[in-house]
Amino acid sequence: MALTLYVDTARWRAHQQMVIQQFPGIVPVCKGNGYGFGHERLAEEAARIGTDILAVGTTYEAARMKDFFSGDLLVLTPFRRGEEPVPLPDRVIRSVSSVDGVYGLVNARVVIEVMSSMKRHGVTEEDLPKLHAAIENVRLEGFAIHLPLDRTDGLDAVEEVIAWMDRLRAARLPLHTMFVSHLKAEELGRLQQQFPQTRFRARIGTRLWLGDHDSTEYRGSVLDVTRVAKGDRFGYRQQKAASDGHLVVVAGGTSHGVGLEAPKALHGVMPRAKGVARAGLATVNRNLSPFVWAGKQRWFAEPPHMQVSILFVPSDVLPPQVGDELVAHLRHTTTQFDRLLDR
Repeated sequence: MALTLYVDTARWRAHQQMVIQQFPGIVPVCKGNGYGFGHERLAEEAARIGTDILAVGTTYEAARMKDFFSGDLLVLTPFRRGEEPVPLPDRVIRSVSSVDGVYGLVNARVVIEVMSSMKRHGVTEEDLPKLHAAIENVRLEGFAIHLPLDRTDGLDAVEEVIAWMDRLRAARLPLHTMFVSHLKAEELGRLQQQFPQTRFRARIGTRLWLGDHDSTEYRGSVLDVTRVAKGDRFGYRQQKAASDGHLVVVAGGTSHGVGLEAPKALHGVMPRAKGVARAGLATVNRNLSPFVWAGKQRWFAEPPHMQVSILFVPSDVLPPQVGDELVAHLRHTTTQFDRLLDR
């Protein structure tokens, strides 16, 4: 009995091909938990589509991925002096976001990140004159810019990249390759047309692996179903059942990521109102689970356990049977499955 990720492989791969065609020279990204599929599976997919490079999040991920992927590995987390040394092959490319970082990577292959409107990390315009001497002792693979997802001030993404291209050109720095993130295919085309001597390579993870939501589905197996009457005590905390119904034990708990959710940025009155409502229900131990039965997401009977969750199904709904599978609406980047099945 397991929490299973089902993949409609033909459909999933068809979506990959569509994205690859839209973004020539794409750099697939495999970081974190491998977008829910795992590092080894995405390494296989990257090799299948024939990419020469795969981006990973950290040096520790690169150390694992080197055994699964034979091409170049681009580490997205910037190098910092004093970081724990991790043995890596020469085909690993390090991101750098400071002049000091470039000096700290003598003879290494590097990509230099510039400071975008994200304001997360990157070299600044004032740093550019200092880069001439710094890059003499490294193998420069190109520059990179990581753009925000939302642009509430109306600033055009292409214009932001163009501004940096102009700064780099004015500083007489090499512009043979620019790695970009969070651009549309049309925006990438505009840049390539304006700078034909530069190769633009889009680093893409979510859109590539998770862009077709209907190609994947999580399901948890039902392990037990127990009838309860109003007032019956149950669970770790021995709460009382609020009404007659059934307790449904389903595979999928905190070790899988069930019940764990990353904070969301809420925009607009309605999403904020729903957020307030959910918070209010949580204060009285009413939390909606990701598991669906009879067309509705069912409430947790109590907080999820390590490997299972206990749901409450009211008496007016026919309960599932042991062995049935319940669809679960889970976030790929925070979920660990027991097994993956292609179909």
